[in-house]
Amino acid sequence: MAGALVTSNDAGLAVPDWPTSFGSLYKIPPMVGGIKFEHGHRMIAEFIGLLTIVLAVWTQRVERRKWMRVLGWTALGTVIAQGILGGITVKFFLPPWVSTAHATLAQTFFCIVASFALFTSRGWTESAVLNSAVRQFGSSAIADKTPSVRVLTILAASSVYIQLILGAAFRHSGLKLLPHLISAVVVTSLILWTITRVLSGFSAVPELRRPATFLMGLLFVQLSLGFAAYLTRVEWGKDAPQPEAPMVWSTVAHVAVGALVLATTVILAIQAQRYAPKHAVETARASEELPGVDKAVTA
Repeated sequence: MAGALVTSNDAGLAVPDWPTSFGSLYKIPPMVGGIKFEHGHRMIAEFIGLLTIVLAVWTQRVERRKWMRVLGWTALGTVIAQGILGGITVKFFLPPWVSTAHATLAQTFFCIVASFALFTSRGWTESAVLNSAVRQFGSSAIADKTPSVRVLTILAASSVYIQLILGAAFRHSGLKLLPHLISAVVVTSLILWTITRVLSGFSAVPELRRPATFLMGLLFVQLSLGFAAYLTRVEWGKDAPQPEAPMVWSTVAHVAVGALVLATTVILAIQAQRYAPKHAVETARASEELPGVDKAVTA
């Protein structure tokens, strides 16, 4: 949101140097005009970087899953790269492809951290939750359709990611709006298809039902904000000498909810891989009394 405020207020070069701000590494400049957006964005970024260092180091100390330790370093590497891209945008006077990459990597980092929260949650780490789901699937023998829910959720998440790249390119590089609008139709169709499949076939599984329901609400909010951003920025504000408040807030909200849509589809895709009926039914059929479920699930 802070980054979106910088772009929406045309404040990307309000602080002309990097990594210093007006020649200082620690002094806070007067927070006026575009400086409050640009320098405020940097301060938030530094705090996030500090939190990510703590997250990565703490994960190495306490996490027994090797892939989670790798994910911790991945999060740290991503946030470092994000900071470097932010600096390059200033050093080279907002090159469009760098600004677009900066916005895209921010979304990627957000998804990594959201996934981190899922993987360390009680519901993920306690095998009893999976045992219950396997028994549900095994007793009802739900058969997945084609394409499977696992495939649909991956397609939905990928389409949202592409849509956010197109949106960033439109904001930063002047890419035509048409690709973003066409992609929005594709994304909406895929998400609605995915939600329908999840709610019709997996309503008894809260790990799938909850993110799907939340995603439905986010989708309609995002479509409304997209329409509002189009009206305020493209139609009503196209001749405005400087960004106006309705233009700024509708666009920032659109970007923020877009990030939530992406993170939610990623979480839904991850959960679908774990709770997909084909895997659950095969696991349940391996033994009538499910004696080895914990071992199979852990593997």
